[in-house]
Amino acid sequence: MHKRVIDGRFELMERLGGGGMGLVWRAWDVALHREVALKEVRPPDPSMDEQDPTRARELRARVLREARALARLNHPHVATIHHIVDPGEQGYPWLVMELVTGGSLQDRLQRGPMTPAETVRLGREILSALRAAHAVGIQHRDVKPANVLLREDGRSVLTDFGIAAVRESTSLTATGSFIGSPEYMAPERVNGHEGDPASDLWSLGMLLYVAVEGRHPLRRSTTLATLAAVLNQDVPPPGRAGPLGPVLLALLRRNPAARPDAVTLDRMLASAGEPGPGTFPPAPPGPAAHSAPQPPPWGVAPISQAKTVRSHRPSRSAGRVGIALSLAALSLAALVVAGALVWRFLPTTTATVTGDNPTALNVTPAASSDPETPAETESNEPENLLTTAGMKAMIVKVKAEIGGSKIVSMTVYPTYALIEAPLAKDKELYDRYDYRNGAITRFGTGGTVDEPLVDLDKYHWNALPGLVKKANKDLGVPEPTSQYVIVDPDSTSGTPVLRVYVSDDYRRSGYLVANLQGKVVRSYPHS
Repeated sequence: MHKRVIDGRFELMERLGGGGMGLVWRAWDVALHREVALKEVRPPDPSMDEQDPTRARELRARVLREARALARLNHPHVATIHHIVDPGEQGYPWLVMELVTGGSLQDRLQRGPMTPAETVRLGREILSALRAAHAVGIQHRDVKPANVLLREDGRSVLTDFGIAAVRESTSLTATGSFIGSPEYMAPERVNGHEGDPASDLWSLGMLLYVAVEGRHPLRRSTTLATLAAVLNQDVPPPGRAGPLGPVLLALLRRNPAARPDAVTLDRMLASAGEPGPGTFPPAPPGPAAHSAPQPPPWGVAPISQAKTVRSHRPSRSAGRVGIALSLAALSLAALVVAGALVWRFLPTTTATVTGDNPTALNVTPAASSDPETPAETESNEPENLLTTAGMKAMIVKVKAEIGGSKIVSMTVYPTYALIEAPLAKDKELYDRYDYRNGAITRFGTGGTVDEPLVDLDKYHWNALPGLVKKANKDLGVPEPTSQYVIVDPDSTSGTPVLRVYVSDDYRRSGYLVANLQGKVVRSYPHS
């Protein structure tokens, strides 16, 4: 049986895979006596040549341009293109690439999830490949485990950039063909927008989430259900990721403008991978994780409350926590560990209201009837901001810094908080602040205020300990190890609310919503 030979030089030996964009073969280079990978890039609809020959010629030319641009990259984490076979109008180009023999990341993940440290290294490698491609004007548009190959030494190689050229063919849209992988596609691309490098970073974030967690948070039983989940459902906080958790959720923001850029992301990944007090030991793969619980994950807010991406216009409310989380991930991780330990021993307090002002409180320690919830005592441990006393002390300093009590939003963890507050001279704009160790620091500009402000003086803060206790007890999370509070306007009514979130080491989480008086108005338990 004679084997097919391409360009009189490359003998096809074995089919390695394929999909809507063409087939990939193991081939033998008869000139250089080495094995290579050979791929023919072609559109999913083969009738395109007959229906629109002009468009077909333009597509071939575009594939060639991008293949040549990639061939010039010479990047250690981009699959090397050795040669391009151009058959002219008789067919589509063949790309002759290095043969990577260690299998794909998809194959690797079938054996179980990766450790946080392994995932950080993987993320920085793929990010470096994307940055190199973006620098020459090429977006990948299909970053997923199957398109990441592994060398024998474990280093990763990003491949299959062919979709970048074919994706923009308007004729393909007319055929109704679905190009890309819905599970890893950024929401703006699902919504029909072309996207930009930030869209590739969403896909990278989802890939890393799957790598470290061993599951896809938005995969559903059908393609349509998965696409709906990408557009409308929150990404749950990861449970195994340790210090990588805030990086993942910063990437998986529905608003592209809220995601960290490539430079910031690389710093965040480097920080998450540094050894030190904030580094969590790797979780054992598979079921063993349940027999040896992980240390608590970093507290992070869920994805934006916005339920639908209606246009490409960035939503400031979707972005504000995401950017703040990006910066918070760069701060000292030791504070987070300390905060998680403090939450093992939550204090119980009693408070009385002075006059008509619900924030004028006289707080006194209460004798505890629960041996696991001792009364507050003076110690050298960091103050717990999720108590009445801790919240009140922080608000005094926040008000002094911003010149008032009205804010855009505030996210409070046991040992630190992220605040967004309007400028004193221009209430239409806001800045970002970080509070920790009793000090508040402005760390960056925000944007335009486009939602109602909330007044910290209007909240009945003496209800906070009870809300935290109720969240711990009623949200179906058996042993919560992470708690945080978000103070901002309700996403639908615009009225001020307080949301209390709890989660454990096994990805179980829930939250409740309370009004100004501390009354629970909605509850979203773990299911």
